[in-house]
Amino acid sequence: MTKRTRKRKVKTASTERGVRLVRRRVIAATALLLLLLLASVAAWAGEKKDYALIYGTVWGADGRAVGGVPIKIQRVGDKKPKWELVSDRRGEFAQRVPPGERDYIVIADIKHPKNGKKPETKVHITNNERADISLHLTE
Repeated sequence: MTKRTRKRKVKTASTERGVRLVRRRVIAATALLLLLLLASVAAWAGEKKDYALIYGTVWGADGRAVGGVPIKIQRVGDKKPKWELVSDRRGEFAQRVPPGERDYIVIADIKHPKNGKKPETKVHITNNERADISLHLTE
């Protein structure tokens, strides 16, 4: 054998080893991705909502949705609101609350006459449900 022939055999053997190594890595990476995909699908399928949702719309005296209204949500019996948010341009708002049997008061925090009362509504939540409400403003 000449030097050229030996070099070709060495290159061929090392190339074959490299190809086998790359194949093993690709198979291992594919198996890992498949395992992660199956684990995430299983977790997603068994996942439960750990919150309830209060979803509402603020309506004006003219029957149109009103955006930019400050909203306060508090538990019945509490003195201070737990959540404060603002209705969007369509008059809608949403707030996640802890699941379980509980009552909340939703208040539209707007200016009102001296003897007037701010628009509010009471919401009863059971477990992890969604409660849809409406707040109607008066002039």
